[in-house]
Amino acid sequence: MLLKGRTAVISGAASLRGIGLATARAYAAHGARVAILDLDETAAKAAAAALGPDHIGVACDVADRAACDRAIAHVLAAFGQIDILVNNAGITQPVKIMEIDGPSWERIIDVNLTGVLHLSQAVIPHMRSRKSGSIACMSSVSAQRGGGIFGGPHYSAAKAGVLGLAKAMARELGPDGIRVNCVTPGLIQTDITGDKLTAEMKTKIVEGIPLGRLGTADDVAGIYLFLASDLSAYVTGAVIDVNGGMLIH
Repeated sequence: MLLKGRTAVISGAASLRGIGLATARAYAAHGARVAILDLDETAAKAAAAALGPDHIGVACDVADRAACDRAIAHVLAAFGQIDILVNNAGITQPVKIMEIDGPSWERIIDVNLTGVLHLSQAVIPHMRSRKSGSIACMSSVSAQRGGGIFGGPHYSAAKAGVLGLAKAMARELGPDGIRVNCVTPGLIQTDITGDKLTAEMKTKIVEGIPLGRLGTADDVAGIYLFLASDLSAYVTGAVIDVNGGMLIH
């Protein structure tokens, strides 16, 4: 039981095939109480109920700071403490540079990058008051290699921003006992990619992966479990690749 007695908040965690819900399952299996945050309140509550009676589902639009504050207040009222935050919520859009319009740019940046800021800001005062906490942020191999996988350039830009933001938070919050780390998955089979990848596309992608397969949500959840536990007690400001060797640097 790596997380016995701890509580975790995971954003964007209601999707049945998503990394967030896989992480929630891993956390629950290791003794944590989990708050699943999602834009879809009904789905969030259903996902939490499937984990068991000790978990809750809460509506939250991470692009809205006030919504983040309300969600965290709800979790604190229910659990009394928050030990772990996973900034998992994200969206993508597979377009080329000249196809990106203003609303698309803002939407991708708001959810993937600004949402990390909003939800972290909502949790940090509580973690500071306890001099303890682990924040894990979802970036992407797309940020490291300049796209070319699935999302467009605005997605790569947002996820690169997450890397910089998380490292800056790690430096600032370390004296408060709060660790902040990033995970950079490669192409993971989730509802975000869904049926958008043809068999031919998958075959071509796998040819460039030394481990010879696409990743699964559980592959990433295992890293989030490590970052939430005392196994990573002296790890902060790190970027952990989960890409099967797609990018080795």
